Amino acid sequence: MKVGIIGLGLIGGSMAIDLKRKGFADEVLGVEAEPVNAAAAGKIGLVDRVVSLEECLEESDVVVLAVPVGTAVRLLPQVLDTFAKSGAADKVVMDVCSTKEHLARSVKYHPQRRQYVASHPMAGTEYSGPWAAMPGLFDGHACIICDSEESSPKAVRAVEKLYETLNMRTIYMNSSNHDVHTAYVSHISHVTSFALALTVLDKEKDEKHIFDLASGGFSSTVRLAKSSPDMWTPILSQNRDNVLHVMDTYIEKMQAFRQAIADGDEDGVRSLIEEANKIRRIIR
Repeated sequence: MKVGIIGLGLIGGSMAIDLKRKGFADEVLGVEAEPVNAAAAGKIGLVDRVVSLEECLEESDVVVLAVPVGTAVRLLPQVLDTFAKSGAADKVVMDVCSTKEHLARSVKYHPQRRQYVASHPMAGTEYSGPWAAMPGLFDGHACIICDSEESSPKAVRAVEKLYETLNMRTIYMNSSNHDVHTAYVSHISHVTSFALALTVLDKEKDEKHIFDLASGGFSSTVRLAKSSPDMWTPILSQNRDNVLHVMDTYIEKMQAFRQAIADGDEDGVRSLIEEANKIRRIIR
């Protein structure tokens, strides 16, 4: 089994480490467009070989697109075109992107569509690049496989086995539902973290002690603001409608807090906090 990973950042690099370490892949090939990252990935041994895209597609049994979703939308049809030209009917390509509808539409009528499996491992950190890759990143987390009925059973089984190797639990849904859910549980968290960071940075221009006074609560809330703009700009663009809907709801809740605080309405503030505390039933 040869696995080719296109994009050797946090997700692709971490996947490379564990797929080789846990015996899913006999050899892991890597493709990395950024020369510095490619050199680093080779030097620290994330993959067995750093190769060209053409070599990766020719040699790999399973190809993983671990690139920003804007790049994946352009690259996925090219990968399937290559499979078609070479007659490689047994090869599988999967992605690990945070949005799915645009990807699904980009290959909906492609003759090799059934060789593609849309997936999203719900794991990560705020760090990026090959230096951020780590073993065990995916352990115990959920993985979403989208539109499985559009893929061949053999391709789906290959991807299921890959995620089982990474010790992930699999959830199935369609692309549209996936994008709605990730807008609520992932994308809005990043937007609010970016906005909070900007708010504090504006204050920091006048008050240098703000970071000295920042506690662990602030650090945990704003840590996502360190996330890569190359990754998050296309995510927020492609999932625009869902993200805007969630942002509107979030702004309504912020306005409710603002009004209660402005009115000196302690009962109102308490009521909002108590309502928010119900999240304990879901997140412990």
